[in-house]
Amino acid sequence: MSPGIVKMWISIVGMGLMFMAIAAIYLSRFKLKGVLRIFTAVLAYIFLMISGIILFLVLFT
Repeated sequence: MSPGIVKMWISIVGMGLMFMAIAAIYLSRFKLKGVLRIFTAVLAYIFLMISGIILFLVLFT
């Protein structure tokens, strides 16, 4: 595969992680309670940070 196609797939993974982060933040704020709420929120923010780093690197390479 060409480098452009690889970058495209990496950026799609980053966008997918952002979507999963949005869904997890929604669940943790409005649907879940207790320890599961905290676990989901932490996981969502980890997804958000990873996706931000991925998209930042793809943009500036």
